[in-house]
Amino acid sequence: MSFEEALRALLDWDVALGFGVAAALVLVLTPVVARVAPRIGAVDDKSDRPRVHDRPVPRIGGVAIVIAITVPAVLLLGDEPRYLGIVGGALAVAALGLVDDIRGIRPSTKMLGVLLVALVPVVGFDIRFEHVTLPLVGDHDLGWLSVPVSLLWIAALANLVNLIDGMDSLAAGIVAIAAGSFALLAASFGRIDSAVLAAILCGATLAFLRHNYHPATIFMGDSGALPLGFLLATLAIDGVLKTAATIALVAPLLVIAVPILDTSFVVAKRLKYRRAPWAADHNHFYHRFMRIGYSQRRTAAYLHAWAALLAAYAILLRFVPPRPGGHWDAGNTAIAAVGAVVVLATSVWMVYALEILKARHLQALGLGRLVEEEREEPVERALTGTRR
Repeated sequence: MSFEEALRALLDWDVALGFGVAAALVLVLTPVVARVAPRIGAVDDKSDRPRVHDRPVPRIGGVAIVIAITVPAVLLLGDEPRYLGIVGGALAVAALGLVDDIRGIRPSTKMLGVLLVALVPVVGFDIRFEHVTLPLVGDHDLGWLSVPVSLLWIAALANLVNLIDGMDSLAAGIVAIAAGSFALLAASFGRIDSAVLAAILCGATLAFLRHNYHPATIFMGDSGALPLGFLLATLAIDGVLKTAATIALVAPLLVIAVPILDTSFVVAKRLKYRRAPWAADHNHFYHRFMRIGYSQRRTAAYLHAWAALLAAYAILLRFVPPRPGGHWDAGNTAIAAVGAVVVLATSVWMVYALEILKARHLQALGLGRLVEEEREEPVERALTGTRR
């Protein structure tokens, strides 16, 4: 399907209606949820993990988001059991997140809970990627590994979204970009039902930005971040990963690359300094941007732009594939190469701006002769409050 045909498919009545209904419901329900939150103790006061806000803020905006997703999904996809399974799983994960928002749950317990709920779509409705197509290698059947790999994919992505939800508008914006990208990709593969659910997710998260943009009046909390990640993961499988096209593996990884890179960097840092991978600190990308002087709005804009660029490149590869029909195309390859250079240059700039690219790294490359030796470990200990 061409790019124009995919766009026309997104103008399908169900896709547009799902997007609009979800957005409208979020706009109506979010203020109601914000008023209820203080009465049930669902207010974020930074006691659970480091945040960047300086006042108590309601943190169960996810309740409004999940309701706004569930209603149009049931109305438009109610005759498709697999999508009811996906939405039902998201509701269960949202309930788990709501308990955490109000009473608190250990990270390991949340991960186990999400894994158990993921059994619903993976085992109950066969929503799993059964093969992997790699460039120059071909298609490989995962066999029995398809179940554990799919379960881990869903649980990991649910927690990735949860981990980046520490700053106004960041998680909601990245999920909206990813959902919009998945809607277009699913439509291009002829999977309109997946495109409808992705459009619903996009509409809900875009509308939530009305209340979550800095200065936020409400956070989505675990009741929103966990089910949003759960939905993104299942949509990636159902709408993109199940196809035999090579882009099926590359596209989802590019679309959600920012939370993957952020979490990978943070976990690596924690392991380096012998802290638990789930321990809280101030090393997420948004923390580092703000530490070098960027405002919350500017930080969110940069990270959203980075995520949008990566998603746009994934879409480019879908519609301008270097090997259409299994044969190399010089023109398409040149376009893909230019796009790769732009994406790589932007990503390197981001890494440099975030001070992840250190002086010693430049010295190792023979480029840091004039750079003074850095003292990373004392700074790291000061930021995280750790001692030798």
